[in-house]
Amino acid sequence: MNQLPLSDIRVLDLTRLLPGGFCSLLLADFGAQVLKVEDTGMGDYVRWAPPFYGDEDKQGLGTRSALYLSLNRGKRSIRLNLKEEKGREALLRLVESHDVVLDGFRPGVLERLGVGYDRMRDANPGIVYCGITGYGRTGPNVERSGHDMNYLGLIGLLGMTGEPGGRPIQSAGQVADIGGGALMAAFGVMAALHERERSGEGQVVDVSMADGALSWLAMNAARYLCDGVVPERGEEPLSGGLLCYFPYEAADGWVTCGALEPKFWHAFCEGVGRTDLIERQFDRPGSDAWREVAEVFRSRTRDEWRAFADQHDCCIEPVLDLGEALDSELVREREMVVEMDQPEVGPVRLLGVPVKMSRTPGRPDRPAPAFGEHTDEVLREAGYSAEDIAAMKDAGAAAGPAAEATGSFLA
Repeated sequence: MNQLPLSDIRVLDLTRLLPGGFCSLLLADFGAQVLKVEDTGMGDYVRWAPPFYGDEDKQGLGTRSALYLSLNRGKRSIRLNLKEEKGREALLRLVESHDVVLDGFRPGVLERLGVGYDRMRDANPGIVYCGITGYGRTGPNVERSGHDMNYLGLIGLLGMTGEPGGRPIQSAGQVADIGGGALMAAFGVMAALHERERSGEGQVVDVSMADGALSWLAMNAARYLCDGVVPERGEEPLSGGLLCYFPYEAADGWVTCGALEPKFWHAFCEGVGRTDLIERQFDRPGSDAWREVAEVFRSRTRDEWRAFADQHDCCIEPVLDLGEALDSELVREREMVVEMDQPEVGPVRLLGVPVKMSRTPGRPDRPAPAFGEHTDEVLREAGYSAEDIAAMKDAGAAAGPAAEATGSFLA
């Protein structure tokens, strides 16, 4: 079996929750050796199934939430107290033998603890330090707290999402956390590692989830920056402004019509026997033509429209609920749901690897770690003796495996 592409890369992941966890998941799935550096209290909050994610105990997962398992396969976990000198010393010793540090704290937190980028660079000039923050390491919002919806609101994306005259609609997926944060961080880390091959030096990768999410508005922003067009909610061409690119109600649910190119719209109109609608392709929703198209879509079921699209190739697909999507032939054949054995839990179904490679495909084949599961192992690898490790634990600078958290993520 071929060696995975990132098997020689070692990552220290100091992040919690979604953005950093998803970034290091991508790296781990392609072989990177990811070590979660968790504190001696709560650790990574998603581990403990916060109540707003639902009652995970119904799935038999106990204190390890489904979200935690999905984000942390293939990683190890060590518990260090960075408020203790020995804990900070241990972190810097780990930095010496690693390539990447992922930091999800607000800017300045690690500097105030005495283990910021400058100290890490002294320990390892080649370290790539990636900070994933809401608003970046510079600018007016450096100290400001936030979550996905806040970032999307400030960069204009949320304000454009929804129907004309209605309220802004929150996305079911975390566009800023994953698209603006995790994916941009993974790209930034890989670019910095590639540059290090030439210079031998690491650098800071400054990832702002707001910046990253704003880049998703490339098409919309271009119209404003070049032409001064201020889009109204639900009236942009690709977000509700064209009848040819719109979700329609079918006889038993909803379907998407994405017949943006004239050839696809022609195929649709000819297929339903309404060639009179061909010239109405770019009319707006709410128009007489739109009402006629909507009536056409209500005349068939989702399955009938799927069969219609098979025959006429016109970019029509059913709107599936999450269960239907995850059980679909498309997801199954693309191996986007995988099953792996999780100790103390049993077989767990998780999302698969979204990037396919022909020779060295990602392998999500290692379970998520228990809280502090690898503390002793990692410290031994870093050169600590059994006596040193015991002394660190006694002093509260490190901690081993724990079945429950100390403290509350609500604090």
